Amino acid sequence: MRLLSTRRARTAVVAIAVGSLALTACGGGDSDSQTKDDSKTQDDAKEQSEAVAYGDAEASKGPAAPVEGSREGGTIRVYQQTDFSHLDPGQIYVSDAGLLSVLIHRGLTTFVEDDEGGLTVVGDIATDSGTPSEGGKVWTFTLKDGIKDEDGDPIDSGDVRHTVERLYSKHITDGPTYLQQWLSGDGTKYREALPEGPYNGDSLPDDVLETPDDKTVVFKFDTPRPDLPQALAMAGYSIVPEEKDTKEKYDQKPTALGPYKIEEINAGKNMKLVRNEEWSAETDPKRHAFVDGWDITFNHDRVDQSKRLAADRGDAKNGIQFSGAVDTSQIKSIVSDEETNARTIKGYAPYVWQLNMNMDRIKDKKIRDAITYALPNGNILRPDGGSYGGEVAGGLLAPTVPGYEKGYDPYGKIENPQGDIEKAKELLKEAGAEGQSLVYGYANVPHRQEQAIIIEEALEKAGFEVEKKEIDQATYYERVGKVDNGLDIYMTGWGQDWPSISTVIPPLYDGDQLADGSAVYSHINDDKVNSEIDRILEITDPEEATTEWQKLHRHIVEEINPAAPLYFTKQLQIHGSNVGGARYSSEKSYIDVSRLFLKS
Repeated sequence: MRLLSTRRARTAVVAIAVGSLALTACGGGDSDSQTKDDSKTQDDAKEQSEAVAYGDAEASKGPAAPVEGSREGGTIRVYQQTDFSHLDPGQIYVSDAGLLSVLIHRGLTTFVEDDEGGLTVVGDIATDSGTPSEGGKVWTFTLKDGIKDEDGDPIDSGDVRHTVERLYSKHITDGPTYLQQWLSGDGTKYREALPEGPYNGDSLPDDVLETPDDKTVVFKFDTPRPDLPQALAMAGYSIVPEEKDTKEKYDQKPTALGPYKIEEINAGKNMKLVRNEEWSAETDPKRHAFVDGWDITFNHDRVDQSKRLAADRGDAKNGIQFSGAVDTSQIKSIVSDEETNARTIKGYAPYVWQLNMNMDRIKDKKIRDAITYALPNGNILRPDGGSYGGEVAGGLLAPTVPGYEKGYDPYGKIENPQGDIEKAKELLKEAGAEGQSLVYGYANVPHRQEQAIIIEEALEKAGFEVEKKEIDQATYYERVGKVDNGLDIYMTGWGQDWPSISTVIPPLYDGDQLADGSAVYSHINDDKVNSEIDRILEITDPEEATTEWQKLHRHIVEEINPAAPLYFTKQLQIHGSNVGGARYSSEKSYIDVSRLFLKS
């Protein structure tokens, strides 16, 4: 899952050395040993790497678990920096749109979360999390009664089939591809099975996807797919009713199955959600609809969001941050004040920020190593929240994923978060590349601009010449996701889609998947890596697979080095005093929007 490039909009502060992050994390431009650092730790992250349970029919029934103190009525105010990247479920693979999807979309399955952050996959519009047969090669789902779209039209198995088949069409470029590849072939081969999608009357054969009646959907794979219920819970696999599909235009006005529907959108300005009267709480084990609507306005940077919500005046009392976070400049004042700190949520997020090195353009590993050694990870983390925003990363696997190796640090980033300029100079000289130019692409938001300056200065000290190119934040991932992107280096954040390394290494480092819109941002295409990915994906024992993924991770980092690890992420958000039910969602890594209410 891609992390929105503007997820955190924090300005600079905090520590330089990782050892001092814990003491100076509260920001404000100075250290404050009197302010307790209560940001989350890797121990919290480890809890998020626990295996996900699969719920039965009883667990899949609605309504969702009660929320203490809840009441109905009112409108939640949302301060958001930019428009959502996509609204069409098939195109959703970025975290901000994934959070919005909780309110307007529904899928075959979904995650429900307990008060300790434990996750269970349950049936969403299906009666349960699915029934496997033939050793996990076949999965059968039965649809619940009473599922309708916002126009009151019932959802049947034909709509599920259409939802899957439209993912093969050319206009769907940015969503997840697990299901398509499992059904029809690795990489982009799956598109050959249905090149025009379902729009000219073609369908996937019954030996791949069968819908024998209006209530039954059967997926058939050539190898066991035990993770299917988790994959289907991704926003990208939410239902698109066949009769409402407007192809490319669906991205501007999707049809809701969730508790809210879109009443108004003004690009770059605002979005209003109102109740979807056709949604039934009795069918939904995850979502509540306590408030009457959501009033979302854009162009609120993180400083503005933080100041409005901390001040807690007027509409801000009913306000929340959605995919934004507390600005670094505000962290100290917010967490050190008992009242405002009580209005925050904190959690360890699954994302790893890394500096991708375009291997089509930077072919010499010594040059990639020089870049990696030169980067001052601690300083780069600083504009993204310091210790409340993350921890310096030594590798490319997050502490939230099973198989994470604490302390793994082949380039000494944790040991020396200020970077090693002399080592970088040495490697660059050995490569005969002193003075090599690098085109650096970054999003045009304040914290990325500040990070760009830090990275530019470090690389130029090491002997590179850096040409900075700003990219519009709303289209950042589309731009860096182009194979011919014209860039040498660029940052991306990636988090597991569910607790397995299989949702990290294959999407990011499998050269067979390299294509426009894929997440193979470094353009790595190594025969050994590709074949090892194919081999390990065949291993059905989770512990054995994890061991093999760890070996491959080390090979990628140490022998190829396609992307320099920068930092793991954490979350800190604030809400208004009249907002009830607020908690951190370990599934979404933001505030849990499925259970919010207004106290008065």
